[in-house]
Amino acid sequence: MSDGFTFKRFVVRHDKCAMKVGTDGVLLGAWAGGGRRVLDVGTGSGLIALMMAQRFPDAEITAVDIEPGACAQAVENVGCSPFTGRIRVEESSLQDFRGGEYDAIVCNPPFYQNTLKSKNAARTMARSAETLPFGDLFRHASRLLADGGVLSVVVPDAVRRDFDCEAVFAGLYPMRACGVRTVPHKPVGRWLLAYGKRPVMRVDESVECLNTADMKRSEWYAGLTEDFYL
Repeated sequence: MSDGFTFKRFVVRHDKCAMKVGTDGVLLGAWAGGGRRVLDVGTGSGLIALMMAQRFPDAEITAVDIEPGACAQAVENVGCSPFTGRIRVEESSLQDFRGGEYDAIVCNPPFYQNTLKSKNAARTMARSAETLPFGDLFRHASRLLADGGVLSVVVPDAVRRDFDCEAVFAGLYPMRACGVRTVPHKPVGRWLLAYGKRPVMRVDESVECLNTADMKRSEWYAGLTEDFYL
């Protein structure tokens, strides 16, 4: 379907929201750690919230976004899913959100700094770090995470160092890092990163590929997403 994406257990429509279903969101939803209480920051279409609900059957998930169209879209997608009773959508910025403590926070964050304004204001809002500066993400994630909680994000390679620095300033420490190449001969283009409140002796770091050299899904990516892709 041109205005959405069909997964094994749910359908995600994205005609009303600025940011469409993409590889970054699927990667994060399939990779992130979970728990009994999960917060999805900048939920957009609700994709990651739905994936977390499928992966963690006992989880109660709160999905927040500052864009009204995105919230309406997420409500629609959640309402048509088998997980409607466990996902709550709220129109709020992370900075203003008050929701207690969470075992897991997931975020596919806006990462373009000094973004040129687009004719599509909602898309500009969704993509620009002006709405959620890196420091704000970590400071408020630290405020909302339970002691053993984990913040998981997906970011371009170019901002990984900035993320690690901002995390430490907010009292969060790298736990896991997975660099993702598109194909074996390309450099790492994006990172899946997980941060917690306690330092670890060694960060669990790896590098994987989305596709083989002949552009088929890699064994790693196929295994990671087998419960979702048709």
